[in-house]
Amino acid sequence: MAAIGLNGVKVGTTSSQAYLEGKAVKETRALMAELCRHFYTLGWVTGTGGSITMKVHDDSIPKPQQLILMSPSGVQKERMEAEDMYVLSISGSILSAPSPKPYPHKPPKCTDCDPLFRKAYEMRDAGAVFHSHGIESCLVTMINPLSKEFRITHMEMIKGIKGHGYYDELVVPIIENTAYEYQLTESFAKAIEDYPKATAVLVRNHGIFVWGDSWISAKTQSECYHYLFDAALKLQQMGLDWSTPNHGPIQSARRGLSTAGESNVSVKASKSNGEIDPFPRCIVLDIEGTTTPISFVSEVLFPYARDNVGKHLSLTYDTPDTKADIELLRSQVQSDLEQGIAGAVPIPPDDAGKEEVIAGIVTNVDAMIKADRKITALKELQGHIWKTGYDNNELEGIVFDDVPEALEKWHALGVKVYIYSSGSRLAQRLIFGKTNQGDLRKYLSGFFDTTVGNKRETRSYVEISESLGVDKPSDILFVTDVYQEATAAKAAGLEVIISIRPGNGPLPDNHGFKAIKSFSEI
Repeated sequence: MAAIGLNGVKVGTTSSQAYLEGKAVKETRALMAELCRHFYTLGWVTGTGGSITMKVHDDSIPKPQQLILMSPSGVQKERMEAEDMYVLSISGSILSAPSPKPYPHKPPKCTDCDPLFRKAYEMRDAGAVFHSHGIESCLVTMINPLSKEFRITHMEMIKGIKGHGYYDELVVPIIENTAYEYQLTESFAKAIEDYPKATAVLVRNHGIFVWGDSWISAKTQSECYHYLFDAALKLQQMGLDWSTPNHGPIQSARRGLSTAGESNVSVKASKSNGEIDPFPRCIVLDIEGTTTPISFVSEVLFPYARDNVGKHLSLTYDTPDTKADIELLRSQVQSDLEQGIAGAVPIPPDDAGKEEVIAGIVTNVDAMIKADRKITALKELQGHIWKTGYDNNELEGIVFDDVPEALEKWHALGVKVYIYSSGSRLAQRLIFGKTNQGDLRKYLSGFFDTTVGNKRETRSYVEISESLGVDKPSDILFVTDVYQEATAAKAAGLEVIISIRPGNGPLPDNHGFKAIKSFSEI
């Protein structure tokens, strides 16, 4: 047990002088100085602006207890040395400060970003946070002075942002600037809270804060954010809309909206009688019974997945995706057994052998499919099985004939279209990526699955509304064939339309929703 010093600090802990002068702290100091020099060459920390912080990585110390290093304020970042860094405890106390330097250097002072950095550590368990004054991050907030968000989609570098893929819409909150950075703390914390998927916050006319699990993650994402901001600025100069999937002309995409990014304004469409009717800002579509016949799912996709479970698992057993699928299924089956769900049987442990494990999974999956269970573990596995089918041209997605024309029309009007299905996001992309009407993904801005919640629960639609960043939930139109889903979405404030398609189930009498038989009626 470590001895206790007069100040109450355990000798040999991270607060001890020996630890402060040890290898872990020294290496982190040197790395920060190196990164500051690199960021200077990128234009992120010129004119003494910008700042960085990171935790001292030490496998023997839990991340929440690791020491924090921060760069000083008001210094030439490209000339900083390792000993210029501040070392702070997890409570914010300064454990080590740089020595003063002779004139014309200013007296040392820890960065004004300190309280903002600590919010990222506390609320996001970050391992590093970088604050850049890169010109791209400043100018991109000026395109629309009223916008509270930056949005972009269908750009390769989006894949470098944690939790995002090429087809996803990246949303970065924008907060208003203040005279001093510490005054941003409250709005910065609120943005982190309001945007749980965000890994960055833009400050209008100022710059950006980016955090990551490690310095490598923070650096990679910072580079990707600056690339995407630069791309948006250049697309805007070319008159192209960066926030829509095909990046078409801003004027045609917005139908006369003069300022790119004015996505909070509803798009207007002329009726045949000359009246003006507002289109919703976003449309969220169900798949089964709405864009696609129920029979395609029940008679093609489900049987294909059921018949190929064993083959798929056997061929891909040691791949990361399949290992993750098996762990999800183990967890789900364990929960099913505890709840007495019919058809659930124990999945043997790994040491029982590959064939035994696969046999147990096949039995459970067959029962899950027969019960038409809308659970993430099943949907993830089905998505990976279907991908093989699409890749081998054994499957082709089916959509109703009116769907492609409607998607194209909405896209031209600047209305963003999303999919919300109980199938995994991978399965959704597969259906629309290779259909009997061609690749329709270019018209879609994003995909939601049951990771946001069950489709019959109101909270799921609240989550979608918050993710899309609309001013009010009624800016979203949800189209589904299921009455319970429609009721849940309406309770969350969304506009709702019921889809009536051949083969759909019956609806309650006097259900109270507008019903359509074709997307052309929207």
